[in-house]
Amino acid sequence: MNAPAHDSGRLALMLNELRLPTIGRLWSEFAERSDKEGWPAARLLDALLEHELAEHAKRRIERHRTESHLDPTKTLATFDFSMVPMVSKAHITALATTGDSWLEKGATILLLGPPGTGKSHLGSAIGHALIDAGFRVLFTHTSELVQRLQAARQTLQLPSALAKLGFDLIILDDLSYAYKDQAETSMLFELIVERYERKNLLTTANQPFSGWNEVFPDPSMTIAAIDRLVHHSTIFELNVESYRRRKVSDKQSVRRQQLPSDNYEEGATTIDT
Repeated sequence: MNAPAHDSGRLALMLNELRLPTIGRLWSEFAERSDKEGWPAARLLDALLEHELAEHAKRRIERHRTESHLDPTKTLATFDFSMVPMVSKAHITALATTGDSWLEKGATILLLGPPGTGKSHLGSAIGHALIDAGFRVLFTHTSELVQRLQAARQTLQLPSALAKLGFDLIILDDLSYAYKDQAETSMLFELIVERYERKNLLTTANQPFSGWNEVFPDPSMTIAAIDRLVHHSTIFELNVESYRRRKVSDKQSVRRQQLPSDNYEEGATTIDT
């Protein structure tokens, strides 16, 4: 038996007020089925709440995915581990799927290697997997975040800006960017100190640690920054040829191989001189 119309309207209002949209959408269908099959009240309630929780989790993940600024195409499924044989797929998968075992320590992941070796893709892939596992992640180019925090400092809003960075993991892409001035360098160092052993960082850098004096001109600051990043860290060195260069090289090779065949098919002739 269907509930009276006025009861339905009242129930819809209460579910809307309680922010239970999935139950609001499904309750009538489930109630009708419950009446027909003689469900106990507890079973009906359990079924409705299960669907509400599932939809709530889905919406939360979608919201976290949007706020992360991650490239939706850069996932573990699209990363070619054969291009970086020194990186263990099993190790990366373990980090990505059991985040709570290292995120709670305020740990760091460092991805080092020349440009074009897949560091950003790999970092993004870990970020996507952690979002699926329920964590909040932010992907940002290091220079953009540092400049934003520097602007907040100049307007006396730095504490508020840092408070908004309460993500479980911040992915700092291209940490070895050359900063404009000492103020930006100092801001980057403050960010590292702020996150140290509290929240987590994943950083990519084109230079090995020996080249970080270009990032932090003050040697003591360089040592202090590396010390904090390396402590509780997992380091991956992607020392391979640039993926982009390899793609260009492969395309040129294919083109050269096809050229004689193409000429033949087009009726090209060779004149001996």
